[in-house]
Amino acid sequence: QVQPAALHQRLSPYVSQTTNHSPIFHTQKRRLSAISRTLTMRVLAIFAAMVAGASAFGVGAPAFSAKSSFAGAAVSESTCVARETRGDMSMMRHRKKVAKLGKPADQRKALLRALTTEVIRHGRIKTTLVRAKAVRKHVDHMIQLGKRGDLHARRQALGWMYDKDLVHSLFEAAPERYSDREGGYTRVLRTMPRQGDNAKMAIIELV
Repeated sequence: QVQPAALHQRLSPYVSQTTNHSPIFHTQKRRLSAISRTLTMRVLAIFAAMVAGASAFGVGAPAFSAKSSFAGAAVSESTCVARETRGDMSMMRHRKKVAKLGKPADQRKALLRALTTEVIRHGRIKTTLVRAKAVRKHVDHMIQLGKRGDLHARRQALGWMYDKDLVHSLFEAAPERYSDREGGYTRVLRTMPRQGDNAKMAIIELV
């Protein structure tokens, strides 16, 4: 007859394989945990892809029309708004050419006012070619206002030029000096490029 102690000693290798402390149990546990993590990651990736697809095709957005826009039927209101916005943004600026002079609107206006004042004060200044061409029409406008000579024209000139006394002098001299000329009160002459940045320079002067 086999003693209980000897029987336990014979069966101990087989029994230890099924306990929580056996190496086989820990290996199987690690494999199961790795498989579960892989499945979890795949499920999360599929869910994220579904959410992204739904947002891209507007599944979660309120439906303005029962029919789909992909079937060539009624188009939703949101699609129309998006298309109109894209159309407005892609419109070209025909006949809206303005010399920006590398400045925002307020600084550009201040620069043109200052150049106009200096051209009328000195009769001849040297500046860049782009600025000379941009300020030419404003100088011509001031001289045209001086030839008109009425109160409204004087107030318009005072609102543009910086020197009040210069405006009064212009209104006194312009009618006599340019009585036989209807426009073209200035000329722009090209000069040598500026040393340093090689910018195109010009001289703008009164005729």
